[in-house]
Amino acid sequence: MSDIQKQKTGVGELIKANIRSYSMFLMLALIMIVFAVLTRGTNLNSRNFTNIFIQYSYVLILATGMVQVIIIGGIDLSVGSVCAFVGAISAMLYNTGIGMVPTVIISIIVGVAIGAFQGFWIAGLQIPAFIVTLAGMLLFRGLTYIVTNISPISLKNEGYKQMASGFFPNLYAGDVDMMPLVIGLVIVVVFIVAEIISRGDKKRNNFEVVPTPLFVVKLVLISVLVMALCQRFATYRGLPIVVAALGVTIFAFNYMMKNTVLGRYIYAVGGNARSAKLSGINSEMVSFIVYCIMGGLTGLAAVVSTGYMNSALPQAGNMFEMDAIAACYIVGVSASGGIGTVVGVIVGGLVMAAINNGMSLMNLGAHWQYVVKAVILLLAVFYDVYTRRKAGLG
Repeated sequence: MSDIQKQKTGVGELIKANIRSYSMFLMLALIMIVFAVLTRGTNLNSRNFTNIFIQYSYVLILATGMVQVIIIGGIDLSVGSVCAFVGAISAMLYNTGIGMVPTVIISIIVGVAIGAFQGFWIAGLQIPAFIVTLAGMLLFRGLTYIVTNISPISLKNEGYKQMASGFFPNLYAGDVDMMPLVIGLVIVVVFIVAEIISRGDKKRNNFEVVPTPLFVVKLVLISVLVMALCQRFATYRGLPIVVAALGVTIFAFNYMMKNTVLGRYIYAVGGNARSAKLSGINSEMVSFIVYCIMGGLTGLAAVVSTGYMNSALPQAGNMFEMDAIAACYIVGVSASGGIGTVVGVIVGGLVMAAINNGMSLMNLGAHWQYVVKAVILLLAVFYDVYTRRKAGLG
């Protein structure tokens, strides 16, 4: 085989690998286009884009933690019940007049404590995560009913609601809020610089990198998507507070998973816990920390979902765990552990959100929404398994 043929083959393999990696982006774009036709563009307007992020932000927060749990080979079926329980606690705390910031902090601490409780049973006593979190699902649902006395807990004022559906003030006069556009521009610049530095590091260490044209296309497409999203926010009511909180959460945990020792340990434990332990990694401590992180993010999601509903409901959190788990599996996170990314599950969560939103705009009943989501989840997992087998990845 000539050098030119080898180069073409190498480029072809890189293109295939990247198409597979970004297939969920393509699916998300396709879903948005299909619903744009079916809803005559309603799903693409600024108000609807903002509502999608406000309504489904709790799923994206939970998915950020759930992907870490699944990467280590675990599962957490209790997050919906924990959301309801912590939401009830946070509502009662807020009604005492302590303020929103202390309420959020205490809610996260309570979530971490719950995660530590479950992590002790899973990592310390080696009880299967499925059993422990199933028990947790029942336990915290029961505690929620006890705490709320099976009655909604109303919030004393609108201050709590601002966390979930409030907006940062418009600092500039006019119909367009410049804050989202400025923030978007900063994100794009930081992203491009980080990608260029990362690419340079890989080349210096003789790692394989995508061809320059594909690299440029990737930078341009992601930059355009970020600025387009910020433009949607700017032309409605500005930047939602919950989107800023979500953005910080995604950035922090994406950085942790990619650039820290803990992140590498999480992938190592998920890939092969026994080998990780033999190499000196405390697998039990890593698992314990991951469940603490999941608990803390569940506490944050509880505040967001309670604020969105503007009250703490005893039946809150129903099916939250299924939405978070689906967001992970739909983008190819391996159930056996070791594979998955934070950014990937955010795209998976947005895929589910776009489907829910599109069907709601079409006035389809909830029963049909369940059917459609189930079919899409099965097809997505089938596609992932098929492509892995074809690529010889198991």
